Amino acid sequence: MSTPAPAKPAKANTRGRVIFASLIGTTIEFYDFYAYATASVLVFPALFFPNQSNINAILSSFAIFGVAFIARPLGSIVFGHFGDKFGRKGTLVASLLTMGIATFLIGFLPPAAGAFVILAPLMLVILRFCQGLALGGEWSGAALLATENAPPNKRAIYGTFPQLGAPIGFIIANLIFVGLQLSLTPEEFLAWGWRVPFILSAVLVIVGLYIRLKLVESVSFQNVVKQDKVAKSPLKDTFKYHWRPVVAGTFIMFATYVLFYLMTSFTLTYGTAASDPAVAAAAAEKAGKTFDAASFVPGLGIARTEFLWMLILGVVFFGIFTVVSGPLAERYGRRKFLMVVTVGILLFGASWTLMFGPGKGAAMAGLIIGFTLMGLTFGPMAAILPELFPANVRYTGSAIAYNLSSVIGAAPASFVAIALWQAGGGNTVWVGIYLAGAAVLTLIALWMTAETRDRDYENNVA
Repeated sequence: MSTPAPAKPAKANTRGRVIFASLIGTTIEFYDFYAYATASVLVFPALFFPNQSNINAILSSFAIFGVAFIARPLGSIVFGHFGDKFGRKGTLVASLLTMGIATFLIGFLPPAAGAFVILAPLMLVILRFCQGLALGGEWSGAALLATENAPPNKRAIYGTFPQLGAPIGFIIANLIFVGLQLSLTPEEFLAWGWRVPFILSAVLVIVGLYIRLKLVESVSFQNVVKQDKVAKSPLKDTFKYHWRPVVAGTFIMFATYVLFYLMTSFTLTYGTAASDPAVAAAAAEKAGKTFDAASFVPGLGIARTEFLWMLILGVVFFGIFTVVSGPLAERYGRRKFLMVVTVGILLFGASWTLMFGPGKGAAMAGLIIGFTLMGLTFGPMAAILPELFPANVRYTGSAIAYNLSSVIGAAPASFVAIALWQAGGGNTVWVGIYLAGAAVLTLIALWMTAETRDRDYENNVA
């Protein structure tokens, strides 16, 4: 009797390919997302809501900004379904294409004037929805790409690679905006300069597609296929058998989302808002708008370009401490490490007005501290959220938890913070209390969740 040939080992991606593919994809996705976030503060209020008062135009711009967060859970369902049913590779390519095409087309939108006074904002809403749809599927796929290909006891470390896409994408997008503002007149920037970051995204998408098309499926998904455990309906199985991890993951991510959008979108609005009514009135007159003294709330009055440089410096700390968080979460466990960091976020919220109120120097300190905490809390999320779910619903489960959190945490954060800033008459104390409250909810979720570090990740199939 002949000896049967040994089974061929499952194909696996090389370490360099995993690192680069997970990093480049999320860098592109977040670059596209932040290009919109920056433009929603700097130019979109004037371009798409020219007939509204300054504060109402900003609020309208942020409302469209929030449309993407409504789309993200739908994206998690759509891309999660295909990622769990047909594999991670094709799904990652599709999410990247969706985001890239939507962002590229934003760069060609006409301003809201003449025949486009209604159509232009409507097209912006549709393309923003497509951006959210894509990001809803992108993050989870990139997190799985990194962690399902990680060596033993290094999932949290490998999980930081897709997380690094957030600070890198933010820095690239804002460096381009700063460069354009420095090299163009305000009129040129408003007329066409703001379009450049969106159109340039096409180049980044081509690079990302080239890398991702070379991937092979993870060993975890190959094992699901071999065991004939591919879920017929990943969404149904997720909510029927794994709804508790969905709820836990949603609130584990909650404080992270609130912190990030306060540190980026809100601080940019607050930091660059006029510090006294006379300056605000002069700016409104220059823009051809009527100054509404009743709706005026003071900000820090820092020039936009200068504040963008401050944000970029703060995001450098975000990137550094994202990398630092991986080994710490591996050593101490995800749950214990994140509980300590979340207590730090709570204390940061409680002391918010000590940094965002006195002046430029205090604001810079606040940005550094806030983004340091952001890196420490964001880094381990690519490990802990997927670890909550078995491999055959891992894409869907982690994506839904991540993106449901975006709806309750990220989507309203900028809008709520502006409303609280207005309610405080320029004082930001309620903004800090809002952040501290978010930290309390995350602490409760972490306290009620078991440690996930030592779970069998590769062979965990429901």
